[in-house]
Parts: sequence; structure tokens; C-alpha cells
Amino acid sequence: MATIKYKSPIGDIFLSARDGYVTELYFYGGITTPPTLKEDTPSPVDAKIFESLTKELDAYFAGTLREFTVPLKPVGTPFRMKVWEALQTIPYGETISYKELAKRIGNPKAIRAVGGANHHNPISIIIPCHRVIGASGKLVGYGGGLNVKEFLLELEKNT
Repeated sequence: MATIKYKSPIGDIFLSARDGYVTELYFYGGITTPPTLKEDTPSPVDAKIFESLTKELDAYFAGTLREFTVPLKPVGTPFRMKVWEALQTIPYGETISYKELAKRIGNPKAIRAVGGANHHNPISIIIPCHRVIGASGKLVGYGGGLNVKEFLLELEKNT
């Protein structure tokens, strides 16, 4: 796996890829940043993915990209994978509650487990866990910090 650092308007982000797939996107210094991430030299195939991904992230932060196209390969339990797939169906600029997300995966009582899957999402922004909010409409929990979640939601709302 290769990892590079991307400078974004919300701080540094670690991007990881393996065999031509994006495998991780973590906020440097965020709540869930794995301490083992460090930059290294990517293979030619991963270098191409990083080039595509950084262009897409640049466009996303500029407000001109609403849907990412880079190939993803998150690793997780079958339950987490199901939650992460459902996250990718939440439209740009919209939010849903954890309860609604649990319903969408066919397990309406799994609200806490859905929150746990969101917390362990290895590819933030692209798998848009920031679009999930509390039932009251409040922003709750985000691996990059609530200030980052608020920034991403405002970015999407205003474009």
C-alpha cells in the first residue's frame, strides 16, 4: 500500500492506494487517523490513482465535483461494507439520520452499529459519512472532527 499527503482547505489528508484502488482517506490529526500512516513512494499504478484522486479532491473542494469516480476498495466486515455502500447513495448536499441509514440497510434497530461503521469508514469524503447527522438534526460524531464535518456539509450546501 502506498500513502501520500494531500493538502486540503481543511488540513492535511492521508490518501492510501493499493493495486490501483483508493483504500484510505484520513484527516491528519483527526480523531480516527491511524498512527501508522506515513508517506511513501507509490507504484506507477498507484501514482495514477493518486493523480486522479487529487484532481477530483481539488474539484470537490472547489465546489465543481459532486460525484467521485476513482475506484475504491475499502476493507471491513460485511456489515460495515453494507453501511458504506448505503452511504454512497446519499446525494451530494443532502443529509440523513443514523436511524434512516439503519432503515436503508434493512436493519432499523442497528442505529448504534451504523454509527460504529461510520466511525470506521476508511475512505472519508468519498464514502460520505459526513452526510449522516443525529435524529435531532444536530451534527454528531465525525472522525475528522465536527468542524470538518460542518465545513464539508456547508461546502456541499452552498454549491
